[in-house]
Amino acid sequence: MTVRFAALGDSLTEGVGDPVPGGWRGWAALLAPSLSPDPVDFRNLADSGALSRDLLVSQLPTALALRPQYAAVVVGGNDTLRASFDLNLTARHLAAVFASLTAVGTVPLTACLPDPGRLLGLPAPLARPLARRMRGVNAVVHALSEQHHAVHLHLADLPWTDRRALLSVDRLHPSAAGHRLIAHGFHTLLAEAGHPVGPPPAELPAPAPAPGANLWWMATQGTRWLAARSTDLLPGLLALAAIEARHLLRGSARRLDHAEDRTTAAVIARITAPDPAPPFDHRPAASTAEPSTADTSTPG
Repeated sequence: MTVRFAALGDSLTEGVGDPVPGGWRGWAALLAPSLSPDPVDFRNLADSGALSRDLLVSQLPTALALRPQYAAVVVGGNDTLRASFDLNLTARHLAAVFASLTAVGTVPLTACLPDPGRLLGLPAPLARPLARRMRGVNAVVHALSEQHHAVHLHLADLPWTDRRALLSVDRLHPSAAGHRLIAHGFHTLLAEAGHPVGPPPAELPAPAPAPGANLWWMATQGTRWLAARSTDLLPGLLALAAIEARHLLRGSARRLDHAEDRTTAAVIARITAPDPAPPFDHRPAASTAEPSTADTSTPG
C-alpha cells in the first residue's frame, strides 16, 4: 500500500540550506522514504516565506485533496518576523490546519522552532522581543500537538548554536547536516510511537560547497532573503528594543515576560476550548498584541 506524505510549511520544510542540483532537498524529502517499508508518495507543498495563514489558505486544500497518512505542519517563524504579528491570529490559523488534517485521519508531524535572535546572536534588546514571540508560537504548537496527538519534535532544543555545522550560512536555516538531524529525529519519534516506519533516513553526503560559496550565497540570495523579512519588521522591532532596553536597565524586564505568558495562556485556552472561535475571522485581537511602543514601565 502506498503511504502519502504531504509537507506544509515555509523555507525550513522547503529545504533551504540543503542544496541539491535544481533546488533544495531538506528534512521532509529525506524523511519521506523512511516513513514506511511500502512506497511513499511525497508532496512538498512548503513555500519560502509562508505564514500560518498561507498554510491554511493555500497549502491545506491541496494537502486535504491528497488524503495523506502523514502531514508535516511546521511554521510560525515568519509570523514572528512581521510587524503585524498577532499570536491569537497565528494560533487560530494553526488550530484550523490541525483540526482539518486530523479530521481526515492524518497524523501531523510538528516541531517547535528555535529562537531566531539566539541563532543570529542579536543583542538582548533586539533578541528578547523576538524570543518572546517565538516562545508564544511554540507554546501554541505544543498545546495543539497534544490536543491532536501529533508527533512533535522539540526542534528548538537541538544543539544549533553548540554545533555550528548544523546551521547554513544564513544562521537561520539548517545545513544539510541539520536537515538530516531533523529527519532522523522525526523517524525516531515515529518508531517509538509504534508507527510502521521503514529504515532510518539514508546518510546522504552533503554536496561540497565551492570556494567562496557562502559569501556568494549571502551576496546573491541571503541578503535579499533577510532584507525581505526585515524591512517590515525593523521599525517596530527597534521600538520594542528601546522599551526592552529601558526595562533591562531598570531590572523590570520580567514584567514583559509575565505579560506575554498571560497572553499566551489565554490564547491557548481559546484555541483548545471545545468550541473555539471560527478560524476565518482574521481580525486581530487587541488583547494579544505586542506590548505598546510607549514606555509602560513604572517610575524608579
